[in-house]
Amino acid sequence: MSAEKQALTGLMPADFEVDKQVAFHGGRYYGKREFFAMVRYWAGRFNGGSPERYALFTETAYPFAVYLLALCHAGKEIWLPGNNRPGTADQLQQSGCELIGDWGNRLSPGFSWDERAGRKCIEPLLPLNKIQTRLVMYTSGSSGLPKAIAKTLAQLEAEAAVLEALWGEQLGDAEVLSTVSHQHIYGLLFRVLWPLSAGRCFHSAIYLDPEMLFNNAGVQAACWVASPAQLKRLDKQSPWQAIAGLKAIFSSGGVLPGQAAAQIHRMSGQQVIEVYGSTETGGIAWKSESQAWTLFPGMSLEKIGERWSLMSPYLGGMSSHILDDRIAMLDDGRFLLEGRLDRIVKIEEKRLSLTEMEQRLKENPSVEEACVLKLSRQRDVVCAVLKLTGEGEQLLSELGRNTIITRQFKKSLSVWFDAVVVPRKWLFVNEIPLTAQGKIDFEILSGVLDTDVTKYPLVQGLNLSPGNVQVQLIVPGERELLYFPDHFPGYPILPGVVQLAWAEHFGRLFFAVGVIEKPFSHLETIKFIKIIPPGAELVLTLKWNERLGELCFSFKIGSEKYSSGRMMYKTGERRAVDVI
Repeated sequence: MSAEKQALTGLMPADFEVDKQVAFHGGRYYGKREFFAMVRYWAGRFNGGSPERYALFTETAYPFAVYLLALCHAGKEIWLPGNNRPGTADQLQQSGCELIGDWGNRLSPGFSWDERAGRKCIEPLLPLNKIQTRLVMYTSGSSGLPKAIAKTLAQLEAEAAVLEALWGEQLGDAEVLSTVSHQHIYGLLFRVLWPLSAGRCFHSAIYLDPEMLFNNAGVQAACWVASPAQLKRLDKQSPWQAIAGLKAIFSSGGVLPGQAAAQIHRMSGQQVIEVYGSTETGGIAWKSESQAWTLFPGMSLEKIGERWSLMSPYLGGMSSHILDDRIAMLDDGRFLLEGRLDRIVKIEEKRLSLTEMEQRLKENPSVEEACVLKLSRQRDVVCAVLKLTGEGEQLLSELGRNTIITRQFKKSLSVWFDAVVVPRKWLFVNEIPLTAQGKIDFEILSGVLDTDVTKYPLVQGLNLSPGNVQVQLIVPGERELLYFPDHFPGYPILPGVVQLAWAEHFGRLFFAVGVIEKPFSHLETIKFIKIIPPGAELVLTLKWNERLGELCFSFKIGSEKYSSGRMMYKTGERRAVDVI
């Protein structure tokens, strides 16, 4: 266990006899002297007549930690959004937030990160008030919109102390490496606040995959803060020897599939430590080597009707919190999770448990994973997103899409559900898209499934990989797509400008295309090779190069290319391609 452990509220540069490393950022280590000089500098900047509310977003964790503590010392209210998209920035500014961090050209003059700024700052820092210091975080609400959750520093400090008590000795002086964002509570605690309070060095960059993580680590002792989405993608080519040398692997944001945990143990000897909790509750329980969850110290569960109430020291002013999960309590005080309770929707006045339908679909030998969601339009529509097993992929190839949906999936669901709630839209994927926190990315799924066929194609399937996506789509009919009647009467073809607009539409959905920092610039090597008629079944392939700001696209039918090109994005005036 680290000898430098201290409360977050006591984080002040009182003793610099040992300039302990705080973070690894931008290719070098930063010690306590530099870190607290920067905190003092920015605390001074935030003091005085500046706004009382700041929205903090950074891509890397070291500037985030500096800004966070500086804002705390300046007595500001800190909002931590999950992303820095233009719509998010608009909402935050409308809520009275000053933007700080990585917001592109929306950032106020003089608020840009400058590592030289605090080198000569000697202003003292006073102890923090852990009750009054308030952070506002976001989680997905029942309506699908982000829900604001307020946290005090006292709540977060209590969590960090419990984590250190449980696993501090195991970690020792391990450096903290992460493939999850610090903008959400799991990453905030595990990769920033816990290391700061325990005196461990954390790595500033978010490593996108384990190969990048270990190639950039170069440390003897390390732990990995990960998510189920990343851990279940490990395969035979993963760096198992390096994984075996870790002090610990943590996972949160969802339940790690049993086969993934078993593979990690078999290949590396590591037992993943899973953490169960939420933004509202903080950490609730943990498990390793077992399906049963163990409550964190000081917590208890009480059954009230069909639901469970949590009593926790992390709840601040609330005495308890009603959980949205089904729980089976064991005799030894541990418990099993059995799905969600709050995913009940009404379709044509019929109640439907989306969780139950997912479970029924997964009972089919053709289905490996399933996600069911409701789209609210003029008429509510149930949609099913399926990742097929090898057997299912073979049947899809042999029977075709419509037949396998009718014979395999609708038929099996009809045993359990009324016809009115059986999914009307189906999407086949190689992976169900997940956020960086390991949650199902409903924004992507809704964007793919909830299409306006007067402007956009019908999406039938997705094949996702980092920086690359294949979208299987059908061009709407001549009477549906509004671009056909005028292009051309009696001989409808899909206009080239619409193809460009579709490519950017899906590029924005899956990648950081057209964001403020890299608005649309120009087109390159555009080729319209063959005519695309109504009803055509196309595969749109998109490849995104973040460094170059380059979106490559191609439309194919089978192996034949119908159009292709590159869309280039760079800093400057935004001139995005869009559907008119």
